[in-house]
Amino acid sequence: MSLPIIVTTPVAETISESAAVSAPSAPEKSHWQARLQLGFSKDAETTRLIERQHSGPLRVQKPLYPEGAEICHAIIIHPPGGVVGGDELQISATLGAGTHALITTPGAAKWYRGNGYTSKQSVVLHVADGAVMEWLPQETIFFDDACVSLHQDIYLSGNAAVIASDILCFGRTAAGETYASGSIWQHSRIYRDGKLIWFEQGCLEGHGESMQSPLGLAGRSVSGMVLAAGAMLSSAQLLQLREESRALLDAREPQALCGVTQMKSVLVARYLGNSSEVTRAWMQLVWQHLRPVVARQPARIPRIWNT
Repeated sequence: MSLPIIVTTPVAETISESAAVSAPSAPEKSHWQARLQLGFSKDAETTRLIERQHSGPLRVQKPLYPEGAEICHAIIIHPPGGVVGGDELQISATLGAGTHALITTPGAAKWYRGNGYTSKQSVVLHVADGAVMEWLPQETIFFDDACVSLHQDIYLSGNAAVIASDILCFGRTAAGETYASGSIWQHSRIYRDGKLIWFEQGCLEGHGESMQSPLGLAGRSVSGMVLAAGAMLSSAQLLQLREESRALLDAREPQALCGVTQMKSVLVARYLGNSSEVTRAWMQLVWQHLRPVVARQPARIPRIWNT
């Protein structure tokens, strides 16, 4: 994790004490400190966004109901359009009992070069008994030399369910840029009734072996993951998901890797390749298989994903 470096320069002995005191100091680097707090509650058969607090450049558009009143769609926007070194984003959402919220973003998140600073994002989701959270941001692009720390904690109560995804793009390959320096820390946990059911953490360094190692990115530039906790797929459904995932990649990116693992409490699906477009298609396919089982709703693609 990068830390600011403070350099002090000695003052010439010929400068008077009063002149030294009045000399202008170097301006401090300014960073965005942004926070967004959302709360959802059940009102008859409607999921309502009842809390929407923010500070700094994080906003949520008005609640949308493209699937009817039961499911509230919320779109988080970050007006600056990118995160620079030293910026910090804090996002939290609390779902009341029986609610259903789908939270996404209007486009890719961009994390620019660190310039000696580490950018941070913290996501904390609380999902009450009987509620369903779908945390489905669009892809994240890390520019070369970005230094980023990402933390995600999900707290489930009772029979709450969650589907969460991420797509990570290392470097701007369309511009011929690779992720050759910088570091990305990830930390993800899921709890159910206070018991830890999922924990994953890791660090990727642009100049490190993990970028090329078969135990890391294996030379690929895009990774995708979908996590689900709640009702699990049957053996037949799991097999069908694996077969369709592989068929999609065979048709569009044969060299890409994918896999689906279902444990007692959590299902995890992973993609590793070089195309963000193919990753999005793969993620949507996985989500379409999971949503009817985990969220108990038909899979209707959010319109914002097609814009």
